[in-house]
Amino acid sequence: MIVLHAVFPLDPDKRDEALDLIAELAEKSRAEPGMIEYRPTTDVDDPNVVRFFERYEDEAAFEAHSKTDHFQAFEAALPDLLAGEPEVTRFEIESADELEL
Repeated sequence: MIVLHAVFPLDPDKRDEALDLIAELAEKSRAEPGMIEYRPTTDVDDPNVVRFFERYEDEAAFEAHSKTDHFQAFEAALPDLLAGEPEVTRFEIESADELEL
């Protein structure tokens, strides 16, 4: 499984535009084959920061996502929407277990 955690600091003046694009990206991404979870959220400490949590079945699903029209459009628009450098961390997971709380 491939897991990504991405952090995007949004330009406050372009926040609404960015959130609209992110909502569209998320909806289309969740429908992709091999997508386990695609969850963008706003940070509770800073509403101008969006964090993405993404889980893919495998490398092929991750690569396919990066080639979709909706991802390409988002990636092209992203530089004009940011207030700083994004941070993206990729994890390759061999196993994962759900914990009971």
